[in-house]
Amino acid sequence: MEPKSIIKGKVNYIGVNDRSKYLFEGMWPLPYGVSYNSYLIDDEKVVLVDTVDINFFEVYLRKIKSIIGDKPIDYLLIHHMEPDHSGSIRLIKEHYPNITIIGNKQTFGMIEGYYGVTDGEMLVKDGDELTLGHHKLRFYMTPMVHWPETMMTFDETDGVLFSGDGFGCFGALDGGFIDNRINTDKYWDEMIRYYSNIVGKYGGPVQKALQKLMGIPVTTICSTHGPVWSEHINKVIDIYDRLSRYEAEDGVVIAYGSMYGNTEEMAEAIARELSDQGVKNIVMHNVSKSNASYILADIFRYKGLIIGSPTYSNQIYPEIESLLSKILIREIKGRYLGLFGSFTWAGAAVKRMGEFAEKSKFEMVSSPIEMKQSMKDENYQQCYELANAMAKKLKNDDQ
Repeated sequence: MEPKSIIKGKVNYIGVNDRSKYLFEGMWPLPYGVSYNSYLIDDEKVVLVDTVDINFFEVYLRKIKSIIGDKPIDYLLIHHMEPDHSGSIRLIKEHYPNITIIGNKQTFGMIEGYYGVTDGEMLVKDGDELTLGHHKLRFYMTPMVHWPETMMTFDETDGVLFSGDGFGCFGALDGGFIDNRINTDKYWDEMIRYYSNIVGKYGGPVQKALQKLMGIPVTTICSTHGPVWSEHINKVIDIYDRLSRYEAEDGVVIAYGSMYGNTEEMAEAIARELSDQGVKNIVMHNVSKSNASYILADIFRYKGLIIGSPTYSNQIYPEIESLLSKILIREIKGRYLGLFGSFTWAGAAVKRMGEFAEKSKFEMVSSPIEMKQSMKDENYQQCYELANAMAKKLKNDDQ
């Protein structure tokens, strides 16, 4: 009987699931958990492809030995040095002291810095190849997807692409690990959220990587997070291609802060008018309740962005200020922007958000609007005009 871990040829899945971690990188919620994927090529030369978070090492080692028993591992192939993938390097080295670590010129300094390992290294460059017996590997440098040392490896024998964090997504794997054996519904939104949260800044490098991989006959994608992709390869690549080009659907994200409901009332008025003008995709986020992870995913998804903030101690409302920082870090492009806010005795938030508008280079659909204290007829009218201007921009794009 074929081992249940086999993906294709002599490639095995030996990843682990983390269902306890609450926040990825200490910031991003994990309602479905996350997987740390590793692979074992049990060929004439045995290759371990990436490792897992050190907290799961005992489970991980049992999985390795269940496939190769007491055989040695010849190579450890490292695609990405974030500790959720590289965390077990030192322990693997202790169990397999003669193992040779494969990486690029950016990899080895990080291995020494994190784990103090300096020996048994094999440097590979773009286009280099390694024959294992049945499998033949070719290495591709993909820097800044999404660290400087990131690379991918293509198994030319069976068309398996080991892609590091590329094409990854949040979500633990429930039972099966290959997409054609599981219900993949939950992973699509988690892929958009993963990309926008983790990779989002690096659209240019992702596009360069996609161009480099164009024409390669990929039959299977083995990422370091999420399912092994076989049946849905075209959809996965399309999502990464679209997001890395900052392409967006028609729709508007309204993100606002509100202490006593007045700024929220402005947001509600804007949303109602957007709907009256035929905009169907309207997503509203109260930043005091919605985690920025989900707001960013929606900003990547939709063309329109309207942000509202009350003045707080002569500053932008803190949660809005944090959101603006996260947007700028990701260098999102091609969005339409509207701004609104409120104050009681001295207005500052709207003016300060204007600095964000300049830095983001988003296209302002109208002048920012600001309300003193509570909603009056003139404020409703201003909200309607802002909504109208945004709706008009979206309609013009469709013509």
